[in-house]
Amino acid sequence: MKKIVAIIGLCLFCSHANAQIFSGESIINQENIDNKRWSWGYYLGFNTYDFDFDYKKYNPSPLLGKDFNVEKTIGFNVGLVGSLKLNNNFDLRLEPGVSFNTRNFQALKADQNTFREINSTYVHIPLLVKFSADRLNNFRPFVVAGVSTSLNLSSNEKNPDDNSVGQFRMKTNTYYYEVGVGLDLYLPYFKFSPSLRGVFAINDELVRDADPNSLYTGNVEQMRTRGVFLNFTFQ
Repeated sequence: MKKIVAIIGLCLFCSHANAQIFSGESIINQENIDNKRWSWGYYLGFNTYDFDFDYKKYNPSPLLGKDFNVEKTIGFNVGLVGSLKLNNNFDLRLEPGVSFNTRNFQALKADQNTFREINSTYVHIPLLVKFSADRLNNFRPFVVAGVSTSLNLSSNEKNPDDNSVGQFRMKTNTYYYEVGVGLDLYLPYFKFSPSLRGVFAINDELVRDADPNSLYTGNVEQMRTRGVFLNFTFQ
């Protein structure tokens, strides 16, 4: 019975939402918010980070597959938004923020304990171009693309210790390109914008061990971060 009531409630909600989208009688919220030359806001969200490896050589054994296993976790994002209106459909956005994440990293070597927990705190600064479709009542879909840089406060780049004593090291500065999609929802008191974005590092982030035959770094040509952000922006 509870399931039936929930389904009926969901159908009624969807019917109401469709009526708002397609009915010409909808109340238009925040009618002039997009006319501002400058606008400001903040965002909260979640992230998941991974590593993309390029190898100098590959182990032909099908039992090993790839040489490293990365266990992804869910992290947290928080930051500010500054938006400059270029025209009716394009905006230039600066979104400085901080991201927290943990990746569990392991070299696939059965006879050794190769587990590393990599905690990362990034100061992340994207510069993005946002293209928005024409507004439909209180909805407006958009796409974003651009470049970004980050400062990894937990990189350990300058640490003289390496994996021989259990210390995994990464470079402090990373550069990315980003692409994403989202939806502006015009609510009575503010604009709410959920968005989904892919983040892809351009430069190699791995700091090599002193041993050229290191299990962790000896066979790696490049190691780059890639991630997915789910952000909720309030303006």
